Amino acid sequence: MNVRANMNDRAKVFIVDDDDALRDALTMLLETFGYVVSAFRSATDFLASYTPGTCECIILDVSMPDMDGPSLQAELIRRGALLPVIFLSGYATIPLTVNAIKAGAENFLTKPVDGTTLLQQVRETLEKDALRNSTGPCQLAYSRLESLSEREREVLMLAISGCASKEIGKRLGISHRTAEVHRAHILQKTGVSNLLELANIVGMFESIQPPR
Repeated sequence: MNVRANMNDRAKVFIVDDDDALRDALTMLLETFGYVVSAFRSATDFLASYTPGTCECIILDVSMPDMDGPSLQAELIRRGALLPVIFLSGYATIPLTVNAIKAGAENFLTKPVDGTTLLQQVRETLEKDALRNSTGPCQLAYSRLESLSEREREVLMLAISGCASKEIGKRLGISHRTAEVHRAHILQKTGVSNLLELANIVGMFESIQPPR
């Protein structure tokens, strides 16, 4: 499959950063290389206008007033919007980076960011998103499971193997109630109503995993 062939004028990059100069510079850089760019100075402005699409990603500042980058990432996940995130930050602690990646961020880059490095990361991220959205009937399964957190995936695998919430709690070292909450979140995120559907989705997901 020629993924790059699918990355034509549909490829879109969102920028959310309260630094006007940096936002303008990144916009100019990306537009020079043919990307469609929409830039916002706050997470609130972005959320007010964002409509999920395909072959897109967001370059997201970590520290912003009103709503910071990780909070916006969490809100997108809550809404089921599978928008690939590339974080930018003037500082990058290990816990902050690890938490962002665990939540599904594609990468965590530090400011000032090298233009070549950023362009490469954007290209790789968009290629991955194009692959995810070019799998026909399997795309929905891939997208749904991609939205789950690491803990939710652990609960999911135990649940479809036949474990009740009490047993899941014992194996993962969490309470019975917490296990039930995770199961409810899994059903909500995947849009299914029973474990059989979940098992089928997992089977589809495993068949379309891109090579590492």
